[in-house]
Amino acid sequence: MSRDLNDLLTQSEETVQALIADGAETELLYEIEHHLASQDFTKLEKAAVELVKQGYHVDDADEFEDERGKRWFAFMAVTDAELDNDILNRQVREIAAIADECEVEYDGWGTLIEDEELDDEDLDDGEE
Repeated sequence: MSRDLNDLLTQSEETVQALIADGAETELLYEIEHHLASQDFTKLEKAAVELVKQGYHVDDADEFEDERGKRWFAFMAVTDAELDNDILNRQVREIAAIADECEVEYDGWGTLIEDEELDDEDLDDGEE
């Protein structure tokens, strides 16, 4: 039910390369958020249980409507990892297999990159 595994792996590798090109440090740990969704809450819940067994932190499911008015449920399975293709591809394979087994959608992963310059500007009160 999840997207084609080869597409997910390609997307993962492209994401890693883009993050590195933007200056992300490969040896740091990043909070990796894997995105899963289903119109069937029970199936999504089953996937959540399986992911917790594999060591992922699972957020509470959110409910939303798609552009056609259909109700969906979604959550993120979160883990910390370096920006390493081997590690992230292993996670993608693992989560895609669970998504397929539970008949839910897996749409890949994302992460937030903190911009220290922006954080410093937020702390600067303009006084010298």
